[in-house]
Amino acid sequence: MTYTSSAWPVSVKAVALDGRHRVLLLKNEREEWELPGGRLELGSTGAAPGDRTPEEAVEREVLEETGWKITAGPLIDGGVWIYEPVPGRRVLVVTYGCTVLTPDRTPVLSHEHKQIGLFRADEVPGLTMPEGYKRCIAVWRRRW
Repeated sequence: MTYTSSAWPVSVKAVALDGRHRVLLLKNEREEWELPGGRLELGSTGAAPGDRTPEEAVEREVLEETGWKITAGPLIDGGVWIYEPVPGRRVLVVTYGCTVLTPDRTPVLSHEHKQIGLFRADEVPGLTMPEGYKRCIAVWRRRW
């Protein structure tokens, strides 16, 4: 019998607000807005060390994708959820509320995304993005 792994990828995401309380979002290749973040890195011999924690991974990913330095805060209530970006491919999303250490710095678009934006609370419901992200943004914004 052949063993088939049933493990799902894990994606760590950040809800990060600028100095005007706008949320930072990135547009992906599916034309959806998403929170910055990504996968944990294992590291390899001779390369940079891997992530020691999910919090370290989300901090690294946001810096790489936007130039913003953040500190990962608490897991957002309801922020661990399953997303199916394409049929048959499920991803476990783990979402952190974050403190932006550079809130007045203009974020920079990396090669990983098509567009970058900062959005007010009233703009988020109308964006093309997974409901799980919208829910996490709303929960974190209520804390501010």
